Amino acid sequence: MIDLYTWTTPNGEKPVLMLEELGLDYALHLVDISTGAQKKPDFLALNPNGRIPALVDRRSGADLRVFESGAILVHLAEQSGRFLPTAPAERAETFAWTFFQVGGTGPMIGQYHHFATYAKETIPYAIERYAAEGRRLLGVLDGRLSTRDHLAGAYSIADIINYSWAKAGVDELAEEGQFPALRAWLERVGSRPAIVAGLSKLSAAKAALSDKA
Repeated sequence: MIDLYTWTTPNGEKPVLMLEELGLDYALHLVDISTGAQKKPDFLALNPNGRIPALVDRRSGADLRVFESGAILVHLAEQSGRFLPTAPAERAETFAWTFFQVGGTGPMIGQYHHFATYAKETIPYAIERYAAEGRRLLGVLDGRLSTRDHLAGAYSIADIINYSWAKAGVDELAEEGQFPALRAWLERVGSRPAIVAGLSKLSAAKAALSDKA
């Protein structure tokens, strides 16, 4: 059994999408970050950094803890032998686009969202800086996808991990008609049955949690 501890954010969506793509059985545990649940001792035992997501893989008979979304996707890909090439060149390309997301779109678009939505004071410099960098990174993705269907050869963890933050970025930062190749890719990935199922599962779990409150 796999236990996944996550929330309904772009970072939190990534492992859900991967697990659904793999067709693995897992228990979904929502960690409501709006209440600070990710800072409580039981979750800190899973991830000392106090950030979702975290995963416990019990399939080998031991409790294998994995945190950080990129590490979770790599772990699941390696364990399953899917969505991560073994040939050196293709594997390197997949890792490059996977960690492009981890170090690029996630932090930059996430900071834009924070300063534009949640900051207690309006700081135009911060908003403009992160908006510009977010758009630049979306442009990199758009350029890459203008000549191919997927980010790194066949559909892979690079596509799965980039999907949620790219969608959030386009929704918040793109002008109408901007990034056409990226939009087409988002539509292709977003229409995959596993992606639809994963997002629906998260939405239903959050609704059920709200009903209990």
